[in-house]
Amino acid sequence: MSKPGKVILLLAVAAGAFSLGVWYNQRKSDYHITPTGRHILYYHDPMHPAYKSDKPGIAPDCGMQLEPVYADGGQSGSLEPHEPMPGGMVQISPEKQQIIGVKIEEVKKASEAYAVRVLGRVALDETRIFRVTVPVDGLVRTAGPIATGSIVRKDEVLATFYNRDFLTAQQTYLYALNTMDRSKDKESEEQLKLTKAQMRAAEENLEFLGMGEIQLQEIARTRQIARNIELRSPFAGLVLARNAFAGLRFERGTELFRISALNHIWIYADIFENDSQLIHAAKSARVRYQGRSFPVRLSNALPQFDPASRALKVRLEMDNPNFVLRPDMFVDVEFQVGLPSGIIVPVDAVLDTGLKKTVFIDHGNGYFEPRKVETGARLGDRVFITSGLAPGDHIVVSGNFLIDSESRMKAASQPQPRPKPHNATAHQDPVCGMDIEPSKSVGKSEYRGKTYFFCSRLCKEKFDKNTEQYVGKTAAGRTVL
Repeated sequence: MSKPGKVILLLAVAAGAFSLGVWYNQRKSDYHITPTGRHILYYHDPMHPAYKSDKPGIAPDCGMQLEPVYADGGQSGSLEPHEPMPGGMVQISPEKQQIIGVKIEEVKKASEAYAVRVLGRVALDETRIFRVTVPVDGLVRTAGPIATGSIVRKDEVLATFYNRDFLTAQQTYLYALNTMDRSKDKESEEQLKLTKAQMRAAEENLEFLGMGEIQLQEIARTRQIARNIELRSPFAGLVLARNAFAGLRFERGTELFRISALNHIWIYADIFENDSQLIHAAKSARVRYQGRSFPVRLSNALPQFDPASRALKVRLEMDNPNFVLRPDMFVDVEFQVGLPSGIIVPVDAVLDTGLKKTVFIDHGNGYFEPRKVETGARLGDRVFITSGLAPGDHIVVSGNFLIDSESRMKAASQPQPRPKPHNATAHQDPVCGMDIEPSKSVGKSEYRGKTYFFCSRLCKEKFDKNTEQYVGKTAAGRTVL
């Protein structure tokens, strides 16, 4: 090759290299790479896709934030290509997670027995309260030291009283006893039956006057007339009231003593409304008092609702050996509840605002998504999740309050639509469909007696060039009226 030809070839190669370098540098400036490795082609106005820019910023015509367009077609902030980031999701670095104390726990389906512990109050068994009365008029002769609050034994003498028919009834009874003694060997069988009937009638007469079986047996044994009728306790228990004193004249039916048996008592347990459904599934219950434990039985009585404490009073029944428990004592009641299988998470994992309940899902790589859930029964420091979670999900159980703050701050920093004044008339840009106030429009056009307002000069130019294309047709998914 001649020397001039070599010079021409060298100049051609240099020019080609220069052109390639210019093209590469320009291509590089238009082909950005994000820190996550995704390629940004350019930025555009979401309301006016025709406007493009090689760098982020604000659209000059309508003030919207420019959004990136990626080479893979994904949206801004996607975790994966073609997968938009859910609203409220935040990314927190591992260092920051350690500082705020974030702890993650896997959601599992579990079935467990649970003990519901509530406060109980001892009450008397209303079916075992006895009112000691006398069926006749009389006079109290003596009253023992028994007072309200005393514990009495069965058949213990409470008081003695006198009735004017008492002596006559005793004489009749003694006469029947003596007749019976004389007739055992001499009278016929028919006569013995008649004598026994007379003796039984005399006994019933004394019982009607208030005499007990012990005093009747004593008269039959000693054949001596008693001066007063003894009033004895029908069973062992607690004296609730004493209305008898020496010299008291009373009418028949007057209550002199009121006694309650303590060998069988009731327990009223205060159950909150949220726990009431658990009590119906209780397999057993126990009462604990000062280190001792007693089995109790659920009563068939309908629980009573206390409007003051907003609690249901469930009645339990139990035996009370040696009168260990007394009325109005407080005890601990423990219900053993067998629960069906379900999703149970720590209570601290659920953020309850009153209007909704939220947990944060861990997606890995520091991404946390808020998710709305519904809760069921609470079990101490754990709670049932009825919807919103599935086994295998990973949730935040500690530090979620600060994650929620980050999520709210991010949501607050997002561009919000401008509120419309109450007295403003709503208009739509016929080209892009954007809501626009007449006072803030960049221009307007008249067509067939109707005025159209525009958010940008570009939209106005398009409308003026092809008016028929935009009038009465759909713009941006909305119909222009």
